Amino acid sequence: WPDKPIRFVMTAPAGSSIDVLGRTIADKLKDRLGQAVIVENKPAAGGTVAVAEVAKAAPDGYTMVLGFNGPLAFGPLLQKLPYDVAKDLAPVIITSSQPNVLAVNAALPVKNLAELVAYAKANPGKLNYASVGNGSSSHLNMELLKSVAGIDAVHVPFNGSPPAVTATVQGETQMMFAVMQPLQPQVQAGKLRAIAVTTARRFPLLPDLPAIAESGYPGFEALAWNGVMVPAATPKPIVARLNAEIDAILKQPDVAQKMSAAGFQLVGGAPEDLSALIRAETERWTPVIRRLGLKID
Repeated sequence: WPDKPIRFVMTAPAGSSIDVLGRTIADKLKDRLGQAVIVENKPAAGGTVAVAEVAKAAPDGYTMVLGFNGPLAFGPLLQKLPYDVAKDLAPVIITSSQPNVLAVNAALPVKNLAELVAYAKANPGKLNYASVGNGSSSHLNMELLKSVAGIDAVHVPFNGSPPAVTATVQGETQMMFAVMQPLQPQVQAGKLRAIAVTTARRFPLLPDLPAIAESGYPGFEALAWNGVMVPAATPKPIVARLNAEIDAILKQPDVAQKMSAAGFQLVGGAPEDLSALIRAETERWTPVIRRLGLKID
């Protein structure tokens, strides 16, 4: 192993932050393994379609998925899914962890979170927000903000960040949470305004953006993370090899520099770190989701 190409399934569309990260890893991995690593984008249903496909794939080391907290931790709390993360999938590695950024259409007359909350309260029912998919961190982050800030906004889900960002730029939606990579070009072009991040304190890669937790909502913290998973019965030596190779890729200076410039904080580590993260995120968000009464039909 490997003696044929490997499928690397993305839970988000081409051009999304997950896709950028996944293709960077795939390009490096093919050289290290001596086989093509073929990226396939399957962004439907908030990433759960991609994860379900990989969960049911042959456990031979030739199919893996780059997932995120939506289909791996939040999804099972929001709907009945055709897979069990703990039973049907095996963790390989955490690839990255970064905050979501709260961004608004530049035409919206707000410069910070306090002004956004005041505007929303003064204009009830007039705000729509985009998310990168039902059950994603961008969806749950806004629902949590709506709850703690006492504001209202209508959810408009999209399949991934590219269409969600486009909708917010065009004014179809007025605000959204997303990682910085897809937002950055539009923020630099003056079409979107970034106003806050979801880390407990200011994010080192975005030091000028205040944290929501320091803007009147202490304890507000929510990270967007990504990780590689394979079918559950994949041989342990193959999982260990994939872990070692991807971990080495994440430590390469050119990869770190490219991903840092896009707002990613690369992680790496052992497979057990990813399984522990999934458990911790599930435990952390279960009471929040129940309290907010969130469900996906």
